[in-house]
Amino acid sequence: MHPRRSVLYMPGANPRAMDKARTLACDSIIFDLEDAVAPGSKAEARGNVAQTLQQGGYGYRELIVRCNGTDTPWWRDDVAEFAGQPVSALLFPKIESLTQVEEIAAAVDEAGGSKLPLWLMIETPVGVLDLAEFAGHSRVTTLVMGTSDLVKELRAEHVADRRNLDFALQRCVMIARRYGRDILDGVHLDFRNLESFRSTCEDGRAIGFDGRTLIHPGQIDIANEVFGFDAAAIEHAHRVMQAWQEAITAGKGVAVLDGKLIENLHAQEAERVLAFAAAVAAREA
Repeated sequence: MHPRRSVLYMPGANPRAMDKARTLACDSIIFDLEDAVAPGSKAEARGNVAQTLQQGGYGYRELIVRCNGTDTPWWRDDVAEFAGQPVSALLFPKIESLTQVEEIAAAVDEAGGSKLPLWLMIETPVGVLDLAEFAGHSRVTTLVMGTSDLVKELRAEHVADRRNLDFALQRCVMIARRYGRDILDGVHLDFRNLESFRSTCEDGRAIGFDGRTLIHPGQIDIANEVFGFDAAAIEHAHRVMQAWQEAITAGKGVAVLDGKLIENLHAQEAERVLAFAAAVAAREA
């Protein structure tokens, strides 16, 4: 169980920001070598991130490096630098095919990262429509929505409620569940508008996303709250499991709690809630 409620992008060109991330309450950090770094600063950013990783000090936080795309001259140097570094995964943008994923996996293996998980960004129409062809690759553990690029590629508009992205978001969540992958919602560009950020987080949680990618530390607390479980939800999960265990012991296939039917599917969800809560508690301890 890896809680990924809040996954914060940190620009590789900004050592000060990366240092500050050691004190932030995010679950994961993505050191960004792609969009947040100008073409002339790619090598410098790569060195900054490598030095930061060697210094450590990030505690429980999961560390990921977003490499440049396979259509750029920088991605192989990124892989060569970080495949053997102390990171949890490498993230790659604009993935659209199994061929791309296989090429990336081969390059990572060659660079010494044969067991390193891959995260994939889905941010084009082709990526959304063909996701089922490559999301099941054995090295892929997490999918990340790139909603900003997706809006651009669709020639659509950024609207507050994101209803124009419903099909794409729901399709990607369904495919992620088919293959047992985690999936993270895209960033919220209006980062000072925390009310709209909360609203879209709640919508994403309702769709089924596991967490949210973030561009500002001010978004962390809301993401942790919305994509986490409060004390009431954890207590309810305990009660569900107790009622379910009592029913099983009595040879029954269902239980009743607070006047509502409890079946195997409810017990499985309660188990997930408790495992999530235990993982967060152990990490924070």
